[in-house]
Amino acid sequence: MSGLFSSLNSSVKALTAHSRAIEIAGKNLANVNNADYARQRVLYGDRGTVVTATGAESLGLEALGVTQIRDALLDQQVCREVALKSSYLAEQSGYQRAQAGLGQSIDRSSATTGVGSNAGTGLAASLDDFFNSFQSFASRPTDDGERETLLQKAAILTDRFQLADTRLAQVQSDLNSAAAIDVDEVNRRLTAIAELNAQIGRFEVNAPGSAVDLRDQRQAQIEALSAKLPVEVRNSSNGEVQIVAKDTNGSDTLLVDLTAVTGKIAFDGTRLTAGDAAVQLDPSSGSIKGAIAARDGAVQTLRNDLDQLARQLVTSVNATYNPTGTTGDFFKSTGTSAGAISVVNTVTASTLKANDSGVAGDNSIALAVARLADHQFSTANGDHIDGTFSSHFSNSVSKLGQALSAANSRVDDQSNIEQLVRTQRDGVSGVSLDEEMADLMKYQRAFQASSRVFTVMDDLLDVVVNRLSR
Repeated sequence: MSGLFSSLNSSVKALTAHSRAIEIAGKNLANVNNADYARQRVLYGDRGTVVTATGAESLGLEALGVTQIRDALLDQQVCREVALKSSYLAEQSGYQRAQAGLGQSIDRSSATTGVGSNAGTGLAASLDDFFNSFQSFASRPTDDGERETLLQKAAILTDRFQLADTRLAQVQSDLNSAAAIDVDEVNRRLTAIAELNAQIGRFEVNAPGSAVDLRDQRQAQIEALSAKLPVEVRNSSNGEVQIVAKDTNGSDTLLVDLTAVTGKIAFDGTRLTAGDAAVQLDPSSGSIKGAIAARDGAVQTLRNDLDQLARQLVTSVNATYNPTGTTGDFFKSTGTSAGAISVVNTVTASTLKANDSGVAGDNSIALAVARLADHQFSTANGDHIDGTFSSHFSNSVSKLGQALSAANSRVDDQSNIEQLVRTQRDGVSGVSLDEEMADLMKYQRAFQASSRVFTVMDDLLDVVVNRLSR
């Protein structure tokens, strides 16, 4: 009877193993659209053999465990590509916000990047209108309408300078806030990874590699963390991991040591630090890096260029409008930046002057101011800008346009690379409907075959017990 019981026991184990395999195949099919899921496989195995009176007998087929199909190198590569793409996306978003802050689009389709088709509503048009109004005022210096129009155009110009500077400053503030929000997200991800490490360590004490669902969750957290801050993953023997980032010296800074967060991230608006020792990090990618790069890069450059433009406008117009320094400036001499430029309060329609001579019909000052529109400035001669006012502004906008165009290209290229790497990983870890359906049928047939053993044994026992005894 030991042989009979052994056969029954082996069949039960086989049924259990095939049932587990069918369950896992169904689970794979259910997660076919889950990007964070790695397909799983049942590990079949034989517990060994025993020696009986009738000879050696197998202990039967068993499901020894469940493993997931993952390639660690591909996982690391996906994290790197995700970090790069997030960096480029954050930078692109910053430049797009800056473009909106100018109040006009940037034409990046033409051979020479510059102000777009709606430039008539922006700062460039206001500059032209301002000098054209001085030209009209020079033609009719006693016309009250021309005087009012000139003051109106000057007010519009200063308002647009101030508004552009305010909006660009707000863009920088928003990028700074975005980086701070990402830092909070990084700390939450680090805590989640440490907690998952603890769960995996407890679950895999006697079964290494068995916490497959927890490992999927941890990998998803690591990839989400990499989108904010590039990190490296160090595996340990008990299934837990360490998370490491690079500091400014290129050395490793431990952020997560198995089940403990040892390097909480902080951001003071300038420095990104980790841990109680405030080790300064130097992220090479990630959305934090992209936001800071946009804030301190092309956006700040544009603000500086606008400040120089406003400074040159105030300096040159005042020098021309008030050549003796005694009859009053047009712009406030204290407002030499884009955010502070304004017309002197005493300049009104009645006090606006076309000359300093007092001679009726003399329009020398108004004409001289109008001619500043075509004046070629040079920093080599002590000026604040190179070229004309319009060309300086166009060049400033072009810098932003080129930065945005480059960011767009990098985003497109990196998106393709990331998709390629993900496709490669899906070829290893992704769920294939065809493969899982084939496995499902295979395991179902194996289950049916094991079930058939019971039927055969039942028939044999029926013959022995009920028929041979008659």
